[in-house]
Amino acid sequence: MADLNISGTCDPEFSEIRDIFEEALETGFDTGANIAIEHQGKMVVNLIGGFKDREGTDPWKDKTILNVFSTTKAVTAICIARLIDQGKLDLSKNVSEYWPEYACEGKENTKVSDFLCHRAGMFGFQDGIPSFDLSDWDSWTDTLAKQAPFREPGSSQGYHALTYGWLVGEIIRRIDGRSVGRYFEEEIAEPFNIDFKIGLKDEDLARCADILPDPRKESMIMKLLPYMPDLILPEQLKAIKQLLKGGDYQVAFEFFEDQNTANSKEWRQAEIPSANGHGTAEALAKLFGILSTGCERDGKRIFSEDTLKYCLNPLSSGPDTVLFGAPINFGVGFDLGLGITTIGQPSHPKSIFGHCGVGGCVAYGDVENKLGYAFLCNRMHQPQELYKTTNAITSKLFEII
Repeated sequence: MADLNISGTCDPEFSEIRDIFEEALETGFDTGANIAIEHQGKMVVNLIGGFKDREGTDPWKDKTILNVFSTTKAVTAICIARLIDQGKLDLSKNVSEYWPEYACEGKENTKVSDFLCHRAGMFGFQDGIPSFDLSDWDSWTDTLAKQAPFREPGSSQGYHALTYGWLVGEIIRRIDGRSVGRYFEEEIAEPFNIDFKIGLKDEDLARCADILPDPRKESMIMKLLPYMPDLILPEQLKAIKQLLKGGDYQVAFEFFEDQNTANSKEWRQAEIPSANGHGTAEALAKLFGILSTGCERDGKRIFSEDTLKYCLNPLSSGPDTVLFGAPINFGVGFDLGLGITTIGQPSHPKSIFGHCGVGGCVAYGDVENKLGYAFLCNRMHQPQELYKTTNAITSKLFEII
């Protein structure tokens, strides 16, 4: 137990969650991990364990931060919700009201809401991923503004895995003048003491845990899967089959073919509001805990409860052309029910809202049960196992409460 560096706090009522967390590390399924849960405004679980590196030489510490990939989308959505609450943003307006250059090549009638619920038809780059520096914000957004959509805006849902960050982020920049990273830092992170950043500084880099792509070779069944008839496959493998066959998924996730990019200094210091937020589980659990208990704490408010309620109304419910035709429910940037984590599996309670990341991280809130939850792990598993630990913890959590 000691050599796995497992430490932190866990209320006795939630001891079964600690058991799941410890087993994932003890068996070697997860290399390093961090779990935090706020319940009714109290942090009832905050555990760390394992290692930041594959070799097991650098222990995960309480200040260790991790790239949470698309869980960042929910943090960006919180920034959008704050602008809505302040009357600065209307989702029903055309994007061109805020970003005039975007109104071309068939995108003239794109609504701001289309960006937030993945219906803009802009889930990739028409000419492949550009070779711009990741910090060159204007080049990325200008390219998107000038290109034609893959689908007619508003006509279908297709998960904007990477482009969501530049599209939504540019709306924030056009309205407020600040980048998403700076906006979140100054408006939310600093006032509420949330250890989460979109775009790291030099002094943050030493705290980062490495993202560790799964070193196992692809199994024979995964090689044969694209050729197997749907009739003999369970729902989960049908979904993975569609992934392997390509199509919109390959366009949307083209950038992530080299998974080691996430460990580069360039990636960590850029601002990519769809995919490169870094923080601790405690920070994310606290953030979603605040939202789930009235949206304010210590006399400070992120936005109103009515605004949160508005943001949790489904804007789109699939089928998602990128995510294997799955019926994913999106509100204002939030995955409602965290359907992405349960494609082909039993669903989570519909009351939860948040987002997952392609590395296996998850953060969510639940107003009904007054929950703030975050699970971080640095071992990037194969698709069929990606959310195994967090799904088991979530299932146990709802049994307990």
